Amino acid sequence: MAKRLIPSLNRILVEKIVPPSVTDAGILLPEKISKLNSGKVVAVGPGARDRDGKLIPVSVKEGDSVLLPDYGGTTVKLADKEYHLYRDDDILGTLHD
Repeated sequence: MAKRLIPSLNRILVEKIVPPSVTDAGILLPEKISKLNSGKVVAVGPGARDRDGKLIPVSVKEGDSVLLPDYGGTTVKLADKEYHLYRDDDILGTLHD
């Protein structure tokens, strides 16, 4: 089994962030409110090439928090953890504190 997956071309490996369903005070949060489709970038590919052969780098870097589409991506299981592969074009945006 591979210890580290390096995505090819303009693909991004993301670990989805699962928000807590209960607050620190013990209040149960409804599923709709607590569901934000976001994740942390674990690995990125080198980028794609344009028609002239120039490298177009990926727009995010490892460690970024990103907003993901509701559907799409490819599920990958590595070392009992579940990750998702997306193309750079599929990422909706980056999240900043």
